[in-house]
Amino acid sequence: MFCYHCGCHLSEHDFCTACGADVSLYKKIMYVSNRFYNEGLEKAGVRDLTGAINSLRQSLKFNKNNIEARNLLGLVYFETGEVVAALSEWVISKNLRPEKNIADDYINMVQSNASRLDSINQTIKKYNQALVYCTQDSKDLAVIQLKKVLSLNPKFIRAHQLLALLYMDSEKWDRAQRELNKCMEIDRNNTLTLRYVKEVEKMLLPDENMRQTGKRKQEDVVRYQSDNEIIIQPLNVRETKGGGVSSLLNIGIGLAIGLAAMYFLVVPAAVSNVNNEAQQKITEIGNQMDAKTATIQELESRIADLQADNDSLHQELDGYIGADGTLQTFDTLLSAASDYLETQDVEQTAASLEAIAQSVNIDETSEAFQRLYNTLRATIGPELSAAYYAEGYTAYQQEDYAAAIENLSRAFYYDETNVDALYYLAGAYRRSGDNANAIATYDKVVELFPDTERARRSQQYRDDLAAENTN
Repeated sequence: MFCYHCGCHLSEHDFCTACGADVSLYKKIMYVSNRFYNEGLEKAGVRDLTGAINSLRQSLKFNKNNIEARNLLGLVYFETGEVVAALSEWVISKNLRPEKNIADDYINMVQSNASRLDSINQTIKKYNQALVYCTQDSKDLAVIQLKKVLSLNPKFIRAHQLLALLYMDSEKWDRAQRELNKCMEIDRNNTLTLRYVKEVEKMLLPDENMRQTGKRKQEDVVRYQSDNEIIIQPLNVRETKGGGVSSLLNIGIGLAIGLAAMYFLVVPAAVSNVNNEAQQKITEIGNQMDAKTATIQELESRIADLQADNDSLHQELDGYIGADGTLQTFDTLLSAASDYLETQDVEQTAASLEAIAQSVNIDETSEAFQRLYNTLRATIGPELSAAYYAEGYTAYQQEDYAAAIENLSRAFYYDETNVDALYYLAGAYRRSGDNANAIATYDKVVELFPDTERARRSQQYRDDLAAENTN
């Protein structure tokens, strides 16, 4: 035992020999915690798991850092089928003592097996679904769910108890007794199990200690049980002496009464029992079919959703790798850049850039794509702009305004500082009668190149066109 104040090893004295702290009450608390731990260990050894849980909880109330008690409590929870509670205790233990802690092995034992984790999740979901069925008075479905739970986790005591309670509610006492016996094999002193056992035994074995009326103090009968029936055999009964004829007559009457009773009572009851069992089996099969149908419908719905997602992903993939996809556009841009570096062919590079601009929206591409595209366009832009300007200005002077508009537009596209290309583009629109585009282009000249002679003259032309449109 170590001092809570300085961590030094404590001696038999009631004070710490290192720091002088009073540890008398601390020692008592540790002794009580260890005593409850030992008590829980003994109870767990004889499968009194409920008692072990109570003792170990008491131990942790006195010393929450009792790692051995916490690990053992997790094991007891695990043995009763409470896997989540067990993992909670082991995780707390791991956080309290990260090194040299056997809780690591317990946690890895559960988490390393994916199928076991899935089984635990399914157990919890199905048990909760069974509780929902019980609240909805769908007891047959609850029984089916609990059987599935116990097939996944046979030691889940709460599932055994709930299934036994459902059997008791439907008066299937023998089945309830079997489930409770399984609970007793896991945990011998579970209070709820013992209460259910008492109720079941009361129905299967009626009280035989009823007081006898009259003066006889001793029973004159012997009682014993055969299967689920109680046989009562009288004692000290004297046989009356009589003739053989009367005996034969009594025997004959008894046989007749027995046959009549069998025909009118036993046979219909047996037939009714057979019919009831058959109806119960039909009901169980119907419930199983309904559950399987619901599962099939759920799986079909999931398959349809997955197919839709698959089709969507295929369409998206086609958009990346198709003839006009993003990857193809990247290849075209890289090819144009490579060709320009090798041949310095400005016109071919310009044709490639224009094809790319027509196939995709440059503003919606990636940053790297835009940077390479704009760099390549800026590299070939001034030379192309000058060539297109020369052709456009010649067409403008020859009054071929359609050709002028086309070439001057390209000239300004490749060099946005070419004020002459933009100015004469506006003039080509004006002379071709397209006043709307002319006004818009003159406004652009004024906006992009203020305080210049081109801007001043553009403003005059713009005002004249606006006045002309007003008139």
